[in-house]
Amino acid sequence: MAQIVANAAAHRGAALPQPRQLAELGTVLCMYRPQRGSELAGWTQAVRAECRTGMDSDGPYESLRFFDCHGRCCWRLFLLPDSDFLAWDILVAQLPARAEEEGAQGGVTERLWRRLAGRLGGGDWRLCALRLHALPQSGWTAALAASPAPVSAVGVAIARRIARQEGAVGEVRLDDCCCAGAAVATGLSPTGGSEVPLVRL
Repeated sequence: MAQIVANAAAHRGAALPQPRQLAELGTVLCMYRPQRGSELAGWTQAVRAECRTGMDSDGPYESLRFFDCHGRCCWRLFLLPDSDFLAWDILVAQLPARAEEEGAQGGVTERLWRRLAGRLGGGDWRLCALRLHALPQSGWTAALAASPAPVSAVGVAIARRIARQEGAVGEVRLDDCCCAGAAVATGLSPTGGSEVPLVRL
């Protein structure tokens, strides 16, 4: 079931992507704080966004970071192999870009410390794969809706890597091949159930 959230900052001319631009991204990995609400709660608080790029031992990664009026990161979207790369490139070309600070990801000790500090401060992050949808609204505001999206096996590997880097937890639905997708569409799955397999991150 899709969730629908309108962003009040979007009609104030804030430096934010439009819901239509986010919907064009296809499947993305969403990082959010569940204590603040649903997966789209960060979108409602955001007043600006920027693109972040970085490199770790597994290769490059890209995300969109959204910030609230206090300058705190309140929502993140990550590029996945399942995303629309052209739409992503068009969007990030319109946003301020920033490279991750060297050593920002840190080693194992740094990641564990960030995870512990986040939990003690009530700042746990969760991850899920979503497809975003733009819904027309009256006037000049727009609403953003989201629905869960399955990801490829490669997408699951990337999601696990991001979860490890960010000290976040979550789960994604695996859509590992066209055969599995066809089985789910007919009400069957390779394991005999009717659901797409859920993978914990």
